[in-house]
Amino acid sequence: MSVTGRRLGGSLARRAVRPVAVFLLVVGGGIGGFVSLAGIGPIEAAFWLIDPASISVHYQARASDGREVKAFATVVFGSLVLAGVWIGETVLTTAFGGRMREGLERIQTKRAIDELDDHVIICGYGLFGRTVARRLREQGRPVVAIERDRDTFERIDTESVFPVEGDARNEAMLHEAAIRDADAVVAAIDDSNANIQIAITASGIAPDVRLVVRVGDDDYMSVARRAGADEVVIPEVLSGEDVSDSL
Repeated sequence: MSVTGRRLGGSLARRAVRPVAVFLLVVGGGIGGFVSLAGIGPIEAAFWLIDPASISVHYQARASDGREVKAFATVVFGSLVLAGVWIGETVLTTAFGGRMREGLERIQTKRAIDELDDHVIICGYGLFGRTVARRLREQGRPVVAIERDRDTFERIDTESVFPVEGDARNEAMLHEAAIRDADAVVAAIDDSNANIQIAITASGIAPDVRLVVRVGDDDYMSVARRAGADEVVIPEVLSGEDVSDSL
């Protein structure tokens, strides 16, 4: 079972405890009430809960109206219906409520991104991508972050960055990030090949957008340039230079 499935199962189990407990209490109270009021056995009382018509048959055979028992049965069956609705609502809300909320948030984010102009798209929200995004936000630049890893995506600070969930190598994701209106795209994934693929896709969609591509070593620099990169960055080299300067 996936992590999401386990989380959903755990959440459903926690939220269903109360409605299920109420349902079982009503069942137990109904059986006990039928036994006490009608003088029948627990098995027959349980059967009455399953087949309410048996109550009328029972009293017709005894030439009695059983008014008190029927009134009690009305309350019990009404309570069972309400408890059942509560259980159903809990299951549906747990299973689909989160998805509906995520869908609504995605629509709202898409609308906000569509209104941006000259923003920067960060592809990959790892340590390098987060650092670039934070510095840009400090400068007042709008930032859109594309991230495919679910756990990393959920850690994006949506108060300062517009999140897009998906693979930045996918043309649709770059369109969702409004690449045609962007000022720059930063391919920040810790994978040189993936970043070069992003550069190729981005330059094909928006030839005028500025492309900054992260690579792992010098061997990829010329490839990234041919892919359309305006600037090629090797984070380890930059950090090493910073350390040297500080010394």
